[in-house]
Amino acid sequence: MTQNISIFSFFSGAGFLDLGFEFSGFNIAYVSEIHSPFLEAYRYSRQGLNLPSPRYGYQEGQEANIMNLTRGETALHLGDLIKDCRRTNELVGFIGGPPCPDFSIGGKNRGQEGDNGKLSACYIQLICQHHPDFFLFENVKGLWSTQKHRSFFEKLKCQLIEAGYILTERLINSLDYGVAQNRDRIILIGFQNSLIQDLGINFIGKDNLLLECFPWDKYVIYPKNQVFSYPWPTTHLFKEDSIIPCPEHIPQELTVEYWFQKNDVLNHPNAQHFFKPRAGIKRFESVDEGDDSKKSYKRLHRWRYSPTACYGNNEVHLHPYKVRRLSAAEALAIQSLPKDFVLPDHLSLSNLFKMIGNGVPYLASRALALTIADFLEITERQSSDSLSCPSFVSLFG
Repeated sequence: MTQNISIFSFFSGAGFLDLGFEFSGFNIAYVSEIHSPFLEAYRYSRQGLNLPSPRYGYQEGQEANIMNLTRGETALHLGDLIKDCRRTNELVGFIGGPPCPDFSIGGKNRGQEGDNGKLSACYIQLICQHHPDFFLFENVKGLWSTQKHRSFFEKLKCQLIEAGYILTERLINSLDYGVAQNRDRIILIGFQNSLIQDLGINFIGKDNLLLECFPWDKYVIYPKNQVFSYPWPTTHLFKEDSIIPCPEHIPQELTVEYWFQKNDVLNHPNAQHFFKPRAGIKRFESVDEGDDSKKSYKRLHRWRYSPTACYGNNEVHLHPYKVRRLSAAEALAIQSLPKDFVLPDHLSLSNLFKMIGNGVPYLASRALALTIADFLEITERQSSDSLSCPSFVSLFG
């Protein structure tokens, strides 16, 4: 069924989320990204992977400004594209993760009043205006867990429910899906009420939240609580090019070193793209391997997962056994990108690391895409039996 489902992507960045959907069988029909360097990287990486251009091309600059997409000629043009897409596709979906520093605990924390915070409201407005059959909304944990932001999140959900969507949400961690990174994100997914009815799901309850019918756990490989219970190594005195054997009784697939080897990061085209310190390397040498306790100058442990890939502002992540910061190739590996995923070498390091840190880890995005596909296909196969969800309650009580 996914071969007949087209995706309109917003805040596309370098395309990590899109890639997960595309490699799960969905068609990427439309790509919208306001920052030209990010979109250049998107195009470049697709060419390297021999992927076709989106049917309706790339929108950048003011044409990709989410605020403009909700009004005037730009909104009418987008509406026409969606109508055209429906002529040859069974379903149309929207996916996107609006920029999130205004909701991040370690970010600007301006919430819905911040410039980036307003983009979340505009994305929801876009969904309500154009009525895709389903959507995915991704954002930082702070939007869900921080009291001052949670009320805004609930308000957005109410708008979607009033627009006819049935919702399901979960706080996911990238570790769940085999990504070597401790990264929490809130995922909100919605389906048009009419689509749910067509799939034969009967409602009992009033919250308009799917729970038991949506297969959130199907592609979870390493439940977070289980991951945290393993005997992970803590810290080792840093020594350049040291050799430390992998400890027993830990899942090696969730370690930084596993992904460095898997992606052959030292021979990757982006291997030499890393920031070089202006004031020497003495501070780099003073941080123990595995000491990620500080806000900045975190040194990864080769036999442990990485903290959240966040390389902007003053947050510095150091290589486990090299006297330097991480390379773009190593950051891509931590984001679980395929080995053949390459970024253009002429872009600034600031742009490279920002787009990498902003992206949804590939294995997480692919698992989310497969979960949506399975929900649509399984319920479609069972619709003749009038599949019923016994209750619709909030995932978080």
